[in-house]
Amino acid sequence: MQQWLLKGLQRPEGLTSHPNREEDPGHHHSWWQVMCLTGVDYFSTLGYQPGIAALAAGALSPLATLLLVALTLLGALPAYRAVAEQSPHGMGSLSMLERLLPGWRGKLLVLFLLGFVATAFIVTITLSAADATAHIVHNPFVPHAWADWRVPVTLLLIAALGGVFLAGFSEAISIAVVLVAVYLLLNVVVVATAVLQVVAQPERVESWRNVLAADYSSPIAMAAVSLYVMPKLALGLSGFETGVAVMPLIKGDLAHRVKGARKLLTTAALIMSVFLITSSFATTVLIPAEEFAEGGSANGRALAYLAHLYLGGWFGTAYDLATIAILWFAGASALAGLLNIVPRYLPRYGMAPDWTRAIRPMVLVFTGIAFLITVFFDAEVDAQSGAYATGVLALILSAAVAVTLSAWVRRRTRAAVGFGLVTLVLAYATVANIIERPDGLVIALLFVLAIVVISLISRATRSTELRVTTIHLDDRARRFINEVGEIYLIANEPHTRDQKEYIDKAREAWELHRLRTSEGPLFLEVTIPDASEFAGELRVIGEERHGFRILRMQSTTIANAIAALLLYLRDQTGKTPHVYFHWAAEGNPIGALLRYLVFGGGDIPPLTREVLRQAESDPDRRPIVHVG
Repeated sequence: MQQWLLKGLQRPEGLTSHPNREEDPGHHHSWWQVMCLTGVDYFSTLGYQPGIAALAAGALSPLATLLLVALTLLGALPAYRAVAEQSPHGMGSLSMLERLLPGWRGKLLVLFLLGFVATAFIVTITLSAADATAHIVHNPFVPHAWADWRVPVTLLLIAALGGVFLAGFSEAISIAVVLVAVYLLLNVVVVATAVLQVVAQPERVESWRNVLAADYSSPIAMAAVSLYVMPKLALGLSGFETGVAVMPLIKGDLAHRVKGARKLLTTAALIMSVFLITSSFATTVLIPAEEFAEGGSANGRALAYLAHLYLGGWFGTAYDLATIAILWFAGASALAGLLNIVPRYLPRYGMAPDWTRAIRPMVLVFTGIAFLITVFFDAEVDAQSGAYATGVLALILSAAVAVTLSAWVRRRTRAAVGFGLVTLVLAYATVANIIERPDGLVIALLFVLAIVVISLISRATRSTELRVTTIHLDDRARRFINEVGEIYLIANEPHTRDQKEYIDKAREAWELHRLRTSEGPLFLEVTIPDASEFAGELRVIGEERHGFRILRMQSTTIANAIAALLLYLRDQTGKTPHVYFHWAAEGNPIGALLRYLVFGGGDIPPLTREVLRQAESDPDRRPIVHVG
């Protein structure tokens, strides 16, 4: 059982998971084909967006949708076009914030935002499955008794999705192209038919206008209320982060990839904007308000309601099937995104257990969480929309903040001001959505808490791993090693690096270890540029200073770097290296451990020996650590 679960578990490959490195996706495609992969998430929201907009805004749904489209084209789209330019490897706005806020600040922010990523993607799975269920149970050819089995049917769809990944899911763009093409074509027919019905029935438009005039005193009041309810329509913004994440699939070099990604984002946003405006207007005018409510025939399926009403049961059923398929595949896209995000971030931070690099255990974890959320929300589309909107808005807000900070750092004042205004609007939408429906924030914070706790436990338990991916010695360092007889390394914490420092250190080595200068010892110095990183390359630089030979290197931790270098020298030379320490200053051992976990320092000698003990089980082959 364990072997089956952990099949495909890959050991960390170090810098292959670095945010500026790219993991080759294997196959590359034209930008419009990749757009379809994004589209199964983005375009599938047409299945429920018009109904949610009608519930949130009532007769003002078309006006509120216009504001949403304005935010899409003037806010989210420019922000993500900038993200695509600055993150061509598909890491998205999270990697931009990580670079702009180096060290633990950036990593803690990423961990926090990962909670909202998990919220958006998990609720994508549950909400899409719930809406697919709504299309199933409301189909006229399906027995009415199925309406009472909404939760079991939704759980069955989610389980089937998880089963596909457990069997070995290979994301096929060709499937996405077919699904998106069929779905959009059917939507063109449905929306066009609905618009023609509106034109043929002007009295319905007049009735809608009368409702607006009776409920609102002026256009300003309409605009104010539309702005107030617009955050509830935020589901129509989903898909932008996915659009950036799939960038590595676009064929061509980086310049062509960025150009293709911008075409992808722009084309998808324009298509979706047209559908959002027309569908919102048609459904508001043609569908009675009570049908949008829970239990109504248009609840979560407004366009499907019109398809059955005006195009007949068979076409409506075909539309239902296409909608069910694309909603189910949207869940697959979200699950694939989760399985992609975890190994990109958490293992690189040392903040994920080994088994998170295997697909099957993570599929079981995410499927179990999706089950819980489905049961909690009783498989209701409307009830989950707030949680979904919270995750989506948080992601887009993070992108807006990232491009604003990036423009400010690069002294592009006009761009920074423009993106800053977009950030303010998105911040308002996010806060308003959280105040109105706090369940999304609660779920996101639960994800954040779980991620942080698991991450810290994992970082602590993995702290004594060999955390060096590759070791490079420059020519002088290699010459130093080749010229010595036995390899004696004196660990030195560099300070002023003047002649007195090295003379005192050499005298200490004689007094503590009886190590003579004539035996050719080398000084070993390790500095820590960023202790928040978990693994990295080790570049050893040879230097002659004040008559002493020194090996200098930078690493995320001192003990792990020294242990890795000792093992490397043993394997390269066939000799047993020796390293010499003096005891660290006395102090609380718990404090030393925390300094090691957070700052990469701590009580170096015993930590070095422990890393060596775990890395080399044979004591006779283990490099020797001397402490005096």
